[in-house]
Amino acid sequence: MPIIVEIKLIPELASNKAAIEKEALSIASLNASEVNHIKILKKSLDARSKQIIFRLKIEIFLIHEPYDSSLKTFSYQKVSDVKTCHIIGFGPAGIYAALQCLELGIKPIILERGKAVDDRIKDIAAIHKKFIIDKDSNYCYGEGGAGTYSDGKLYTRSNKRGDIQKVLDVMIEHGANENIGYEAHPHIGTNKLPKLIEAMRKTIIQQGGEIHFQTKMIDFIIQDNIITEIISDHGNSFKVQNVILATGHSARDIFYLLEKKNITIEPKSFAIGVRIEHPQAVIDTIQYRCDIRNEFLPPSSYSIVTQAGGKGIFSFCMCPGGVICPAATDDGEIVVNGWSSSARNGFYANSGLVVAVGPENWEEYKHNGSLAALELQKSVEQKAYHTTKSLMAPAQRVTDFIQQKKSLDLPRTSYQPGLVSVDLNTVLPEFVSSSLRLAVVDFGK
Repeated sequence: MPIIVEIKLIPELASNKAAIEKEALSIASLNASEVNHIKILKKSLDARSKQIIFRLKIEIFLIHEPYDSSLKTFSYQKVSDVKTCHIIGFGPAGIYAALQCLELGIKPIILERGKAVDDRIKDIAAIHKKFIIDKDSNYCYGEGGAGTYSDGKLYTRSNKRGDIQKVLDVMIEHGANENIGYEAHPHIGTNKLPKLIEAMRKTIIQQGGEIHFQTKMIDFIIQDNIITEIISDHGNSFKVQNVILATGHSARDIFYLLEKKNITIEPKSFAIGVRIEHPQAVIDTIQYRCDIRNEFLPPSSYSIVTQAGGKGIFSFCMCPGGVICPAATDDGEIVVNGWSSSARNGFYANSGLVVAVGPENWEEYKHNGSLAALELQKSVEQKAYHTTKSLMAPAQRVTDFIQQKKSLDLPRTSYQPGLVSVDLNTVLPEFVSSSLRLAVVDFGK
């Protein structure tokens, strides 16, 4: 059996293969001649003490133990039209559903309302340069979904929702750096994700799958409680054996369609909040307790959580060295997201700072039935837009937000469409703004 050891290294040594192997052998009391292979299982940064260290879990294969250094491969079968599954949406859920179909010998036929990555980038550029949103090709819709051009972080708070390691292994198989397999907070970067998504698409097509871009499902036919046919916005229809909806949370039209078809849908708790932005150097100084970040340390991130006003408030999707981007999918709405490039070397850091929203908060929308939560979300995004009448985002200094007064001026920002000074307490639902005001004071301590 391989030997598992845990080691600690200072930042200057933590990326040095020879230093890692030397420390692992020392902890295991082994000589190099006794070892076949050394593999990193996990790597995480520990900045809790004055001496910042990296913690690594190492697997050591002894000389008599076989080790296969080749990448893990998956058994994607060549598929025919005998067994098919139509997948609506080609974001992360749709891509992995299609790959799973190939493993099972089922032909995936994907309908994606947006464009392929190469064409999609032009529409995203138009959002920044011309403030024009294509309702079917934007930061949320298109090949790879929201993650392709808005960071696509690869870690989750839940480890009970499936084989997370397999998800990462599939990405490595399609060209991602092997370090995502062991980093505590794996990240690829918006600049590298498109090529990875394109490689996954090629696998699906090579094995016999079909992908129909710029094809939006607008209706489906049910017979004897089974979906038998789906209809696209081009007017053509697809006879179906099985259907997977992988449309994401932004595709409100799908929820409206399900409601219209009397298909049971249940609202779930979610979160509403803001993006908070700082110079990255400020976060580095706080987290690393230094004036200038050590070149061997990554741009620092943070994760914060508290309870205030009877609500859970927490950071979400923290982007070191990142950018805030416009992520609306319809006219007359403002919603923002954040992303980082692979180097995470931007001037700013940003994070979502959000308040948990539950059924008690969408009472005034309950006349919308199952879609009450959806209507609350939409109303906030529309209210945000009406404060600026453009893709410029309503914004406020944190100190002014706490004092509930509009900021006289605003600092520079990574958000390209620009900012408008607004008292966000007048935009956000009262339970959100009051909870956030208490939380940011708590976080400041």
